Parts: sequence; C-alpha cells; structure tokens
Amino acid sequence: MLTESPRQITDALYRATINAGDYWLYRLGEGQTLRITDLEGNQAADTLFFNADDTAERYSMTDTLRGQRNVFLSTGTVLRSSEDRPMLEIVADTCGRHDTLGGACSCESNTVRYDLEKRHMHACRDSWMLAVAEHPEYGLTRRDITHNVNFFMNVPVTDEGGLDFADGISAPGKYVEMVAKMNVLVLISNCPQLNNPCNGYNPTPVEVAIW
Repeated sequence: MLTESPRQITDALYRATINAGDYWLYRLGEGQTLRITDLEGNQAADTLFFNADDTAERYSMTDTLRGQRNVFLSTGTVLRSSEDRPMLEIVADTCGRHDTLGGACSCESNTVRYDLEKRHMHACRDSWMLAVAEHPEYGLTRRDITHNVNFFMNVPVTDEGGLDFADGISAPGKYVEMVAKMNVLVLISNCPQLNNPCNGYNPTPVEVAIW
C-alpha cells in the first residue's frame, strides 16, 4: 500500500549512499527508523536482517508471509524472525510492493538463469561474503546468509505458481521505511546485477537514512 512518510530527510540522524555492487552493514537500535531510497529507479537492495544481540535469530521469509497471508511486502508488513518475533515493521512505502521470494543473485544462479559465462559476474552473495569477512566482530559466517528481502524488486507470481523476474515498478526517489522492533543488524547488498530487467540492466546507487 502506497504510504508517504511524515519524516523529513533533513532531520535524519544518519545518511549514506550505497553504490551498486557495494554493501552496507549497520546496527539499528530498537525504535529507530530506517529508510531506503531508490535514487535513480528500479534498483534492487538485497537485504538481510539479524537480531543484533543474537545473530542466530534472523529474518524469516516463511514466518513473515504466513503472518501476513500475502507474498508481497509493503506498508503494514511486519518482518518476522526465525523465532516468529517482530523484527521491523514497514511504516511507509512509495514503491508499492517488495519481493522476498526471489532470493539473492549468486554465481550459481547467474549460471542457471542466464549462461555459464555469467558465473563469475559480481553477485549479491559476493557482497555479503565480503561484509562477513571484513567485519568478524559480528560473528557472522556464510551459514548466516539465508532469507532476504529484495526491496524495490518486482517478482510477480505466475498463474502456474512460478516466479517471473519482471521489469521494475519503482522510480527515482521511491522509498521504503521501517521501524525496528528490536535491535537489528542490517546487511544490504546494493545489487550489481547486469542480467536482470528489474533494474533495467543498469545498477544504480541507493540511499539509507536513519531517524
């Protein structure tokens, strides 16, 4: 559901730009609000969430979808953890819906979806693995890379029950905003994908802001 935020960007406590292909790792405190903005349109921000105080508890796609009885995420969605607890709630969304079924791009999926020669192209899992390697203080490993949210990504469900990685429905300046219901570790890979029409084959930056 399309919902504007009452928050003014000039009042944000923190702002950062994440270039396509880069990652962003941040500890969001309970009660803080995170906004992700699609600066140029149709970019995908592949995002992992963890309980910052116990990273064995992390975002669960199955618990989230079961709780809301809807496969798309938007205003009012409560992102639930592997312990079926609220992690974050989407409180504003000017894009309309976001994906949590399609997963993140990887060398392996590039091979399966596109071509063997695409295997070595940069993928979101590479960015996450780099973040894990560069920040051992959080205790994350490759086994912690599980369910994720693809903000701004359009993955409709077909009549046959499959997934269609379709053209994006976002646009420059569209954003999604969520309030943390616990201390949350946020790990974003700003997707570098050059093979997917969701970003018009042109990866671009996104912005994060915190209140």
